[in-house]
Amino acid sequence: MRFGLHIPNFTWAGGPDALRGRLVDIASTAENAGYDRISVMDHVWQIAPLGPPEHEMLEAYTTLGFLAGQTQRVELLAMVTAVVYRDPGLLAKAVTTLDVLSGGRAVLGIGAAWNEEESRGLGLLFPSTKERFERLEEALQIVLQMWSDDEGPYKGKHYQLARTLNSPQPLSRPRPPILIGGSGERKTLRLVAQYADSCNIFDTPELPRKLDVLREHCERLGRDYDEIEKTAQLRFDLGPDGEHVDRLIDHLHELAGLGIEVAHGGLKDVESMRPLELMAERVIPALKDS
Repeated sequence: MRFGLHIPNFTWAGGPDALRGRLVDIASTAENAGYDRISVMDHVWQIAPLGPPEHEMLEAYTTLGFLAGQTQRVELLAMVTAVVYRDPGLLAKAVTTLDVLSGGRAVLGIGAAWNEEESRGLGLLFPSTKERFERLEEALQIVLQMWSDDEGPYKGKHYQLARTLNSPQPLSRPRPPILIGGSGERKTLRLVAQYADSCNIFDTPELPRKLDVLREHCERLGRDYDEIEKTAQLRFDLGPDGEHVDRLIDHLHELAGLGIEVAHGGLKDVESMRPLELMAERVIPALKDS
């Protein structure tokens, strides 16, 4: 099993003046601890239950670009990009730029978006659920075309691109991986089976059934279920003094038994660095060969 660190909160001691240095410390410590990925949310306001909207929130791709210059090994992604916040051509360009400047470490995490409050607040596009999923599928098609040798036009219901030129192309081969976040059985998991390299599903009692649904979509579409990376989103609960570490290790072994390959989540009080140290000392080594 591999590990991803999710950083959903930037309201730390010292305020904005200290934020840059603290973020650098967290990212470098996580990389040294053995994490394989670092992600941030694609939100412009903080979300419940993490805090009120007024709490600090950094724009995702600016933050990832900054982290690219502060790390050497970890993959970088938004968990997950709200498809309607950026037109797909620009999104493909942003992820390509991240991939090139990070030395081939970008992952496109993407989903249909859900936060109407922040969207209305800042004037971002937020159509109906049906339309957001239509736009998500078109965005996936556009990104895949831009990361190919085909620079011809794209004509969809919602997006029309006259020329899908993308220069330079990403360094990742054959292209940056695509991760789709969400567990909707009819639409999201079908899109995973059809377009994605990886899924991200919340760690709930429903997880085994969601994986079965994904397998069914793969069978219908002729996709090899085993070639899709399975990622679970959770919160690593270590306890204030590490008293929950053994329980967490047992649960991660259970997830590995379900076929989960990447455990991806946040850590309470990560800015203190002690949770990252505990992960490095006890948790990550215990799951190394799972």
